[in-house]
Amino acid sequence: MRVLGPLEVWRGDRAESLGGVKQRALLAHLALHANTGVSLNQLVEALWPVSRPRSVVSNVRTYVWRLRQVLDDHLRTHGTGYVLAVSPQELDALLFDELVADARRRPDAALELLRQAESLWRGRPLEDLPDHDAWTPAIARLEEARLAATEHRLALQVERGDSAAAIPQLRALLAAHPYRESVCGQLVIALRQDNRRAEALQVYADMRARLADELGLEPGPALRDAQLAVLRGEPASAPIRQLPPSVSDFCGRAGGTEALVRALRRGSVSAPVAGVTGPPGVGKSTLAIRVAHLVGDHFPDGQLYVDLGGTAEQPRDAGDVLTELLHALGITGAGLPSQLTARAALYRSRLAGRRVLVVLDDAASVSQVVPLLPGDAGCAVLVTSRRRLSELPGALQVELRPFEPEEAAELLASIAGEDRVSAQPDEAAAIALACGHLPLAIRVAGARLAGRSGWSMQVLRERLVDESTRLRELSSGELAVRASFDLSIRQLPEQEFRAFVRLALPGPHDFPGWVVDTLLDEPGSEHLLDGLVDAGLLESCGADGIGQPRYRLHDLLRCHALELARSLPDRLSTVERMLRAWLWLAVTAARRLPVTFGTTIADVDRVAAPEHLLAEPVAWFEAERRTLCGAVDIAAAAGFDELAWQLAAACVPFFDLHSHYEDWARTHARALPCVRTAGNRAGEAVLLRGIAQVHIYRDEFAEAERDMLAARELYRAVGDERGQGTAIAGVGVIHRLRAEYERSMACYTEALRLLESAGDLHSVAHVRASIGAVHGALGSVEQAREWLTGARQLAADLGDTHREALVLVRLATLHRSTGEHEAELVSARRAVTILMDLTDERCTAFAQVELAEALISNGHPQAAHDLVEQALETYRRTGNREGEPAALRTLARAAGALDQLLLPYFQPR
Repeated sequence: MRVLGPLEVWRGDRAESLGGVKQRALLAHLALHANTGVSLNQLVEALWPVSRPRSVVSNVRTYVWRLRQVLDDHLRTHGTGYVLAVSPQELDALLFDELVADARRRPDAALELLRQAESLWRGRPLEDLPDHDAWTPAIARLEEARLAATEHRLALQVERGDSAAAIPQLRALLAAHPYRESVCGQLVIALRQDNRRAEALQVYADMRARLADELGLEPGPALRDAQLAVLRGEPASAPIRQLPPSVSDFCGRAGGTEALVRALRRGSVSAPVAGVTGPPGVGKSTLAIRVAHLVGDHFPDGQLYVDLGGTAEQPRDAGDVLTELLHALGITGAGLPSQLTARAALYRSRLAGRRVLVVLDDAASVSQVVPLLPGDAGCAVLVTSRRRLSELPGALQVELRPFEPEEAAELLASIAGEDRVSAQPDEAAAIALACGHLPLAIRVAGARLAGRSGWSMQVLRERLVDESTRLRELSSGELAVRASFDLSIRQLPEQEFRAFVRLALPGPHDFPGWVVDTLLDEPGSEHLLDGLVDAGLLESCGADGIGQPRYRLHDLLRCHALELARSLPDRLSTVERMLRAWLWLAVTAARRLPVTFGTTIADVDRVAAPEHLLAEPVAWFEAERRTLCGAVDIAAAAGFDELAWQLAAACVPFFDLHSHYEDWARTHARALPCVRTAGNRAGEAVLLRGIAQVHIYRDEFAEAERDMLAARELYRAVGDERGQGTAIAGVGVIHRLRAEYERSMACYTEALRLLESAGDLHSVAHVRASIGAVHGALGSVEQAREWLTGARQLAADLGDTHREALVLVRLATLHRSTGEHEAELVSARRAVTILMDLTDERCTAFAQVELAEALISNGHPQAAHDLVEQALETYRRTGNREGEPAALRTLARAAGALDQLLLPYFQPR
């Protein structure tokens, strides 16, 4: 692939067709950011910077699909965007950079390598495509690198005595770049080497006049030295040492440190640039200063340091910063140009031929940084910023996250005292966790402990438990976490600030991007999340199982946002709107899952929520499981009793399908005090019925009976016949599992009457099957067959395949009792197939045990043994003790049958 000229893709000796302008532009954008993920939003911004068609997303996907026919697996999906994965041998821009870097590392082969690099250029990068503002930094970097490579190659030619060939090219280069002193200096040297001293002096005089007349400048020291002698460098001078001291208790960040050191020391045709970004308080400046000291010996001419004030109300102007840097380099008074471009040119000239590290701390934007970049390959730049600087040309980006627990403990110990931390490691770990493993917060916590020798670790840990006062506790002297956060937050535009405050309301779990629309009550607000991510105030967690981007607030940032949210006049209504959106989605998804007996799914009003995400309801529930559990907590804490029980109940079909009994029990238990406080007897009945069902699965029959009977009384009090029927049927299940079949039949008969009166046919089918099972247990085969056959027919008429599968399991049991083993096998296999298709783990295991019995009956004990092992693994993994005893009995029968089958092979002959 070629971008150093017109865009081209070659396969062998054939140029591939790349389609229309937009499609080619998309490929060009990916090529300029090769091997780096480019989000869908970035592609849209690049291709349609002003106005966009409605079908913009489908257009991008169509272009990608077409390009994949040409690029094979080089064009890959990356998160919510794409990445062009290519090697230097497959993209000319990457090969150019590699050859130039090799030339720096291999002086003996440098000239040939640079010639190879220059030969890759066929014109201006992407010259056959319209200009795009998004490409400007990358193209500028390429063109600057090309110019630097040409200068380097010509300098080598002059150095090796080939001045005659270099002079015409140097003259042409100087004509194209009339203010480039390094080119002029090489031309002066070459002319002198070629014994053309008068011409050399004239070239110098012309440049001096041009600089003085047009820029008000004098030539730099390198050019002045070139006037005097060939190959003379700038006279030695005292190196500049502006770095702040490195902290003595620095710890962690081994990977980031190594990457930055390697990047700053690497050879290149232009000054290496590295950036350290991340949220407030994560230790960007600390790491940058540490690294700057580590590489100091690589930059013998000095280290410049400047604070760019990116988090101040008014970040520093690049022109003012250049003035400070030029003062440090010895330029003062009338020698200082008035124009920004002229100051930048003089700054680069002063650094030419030197090896200087420039540290730019707390940058506000790329536009603030670019004028401060040296042009000489001997220099390097290290930038820190709370904002992502993805447009910084050619920069290595190291994005810092909070410490790992071990690093957090190490820092706390280095400040508060090793003995103190090692004496109470659990308390220390709890303090670090309350600090969100954020270095600044840990440093503050350590300082508080160090200044209070009488405190135990437990005292501070207890003070940090309460989220409402945590940030107040994390303050010590001039160190304060809240103040650090405020520096970033006050930089936000109004809409991003509104979003940030409200994003604390979904709780501590990660959340999908669409939530911001609901929180702000403004559709199309998801783009605000990108700004918060770039500002380091929101963490992108990648995509979930249904391809939606997810985000989270760091715990301490969430505490700060919650403090701000308390003053919102619409806080409760915002929370309610968010919960109603979650509820509508959960209810809609639940109705697309198999019907769970005894569950009450509320009828709720349609709200603005992304229904298209529910195409695969199980996958949606999996993606939102933790968030939905958190939503129940939020509803209960806010006193929204109806929302609390309805959310908890809406999750039951999913919890039941995948045996998430802990989540089922916890959400119901969390909502229960809220509905009781509100006197909501209908909600209390639903929750008690659900809790009782979990007790049944766990073989806790006494607790299950207690809660089922309590639910029945509450249902009766509110006049809910269906609820009464499901509760008394639940009591019937408990009696059946205890082998109390007469009592079980009485419960089922009453439940059937209530459910038929209520018109709940799905539940009627369930109870009829249960009555058939009891008849079978009592030995009434024909009655059992009649009830089970009727239940299966009703389930089939309702289209309830899940219920039909469970009835088939009962029928298989009946067939086994009557010796109808072929029919037993057919029914059990059909049941397992249906339940596996529905991904119901618990019921599949139940059916697998029955199928194993059928396999034993039909002479296949080994297959039965393997099948029961699978079922037991499911029961044990999910904590379902109800089915485990029956499975163990079947496993024993399979083992016995297998022994009988193998016995003849071990008899003595």
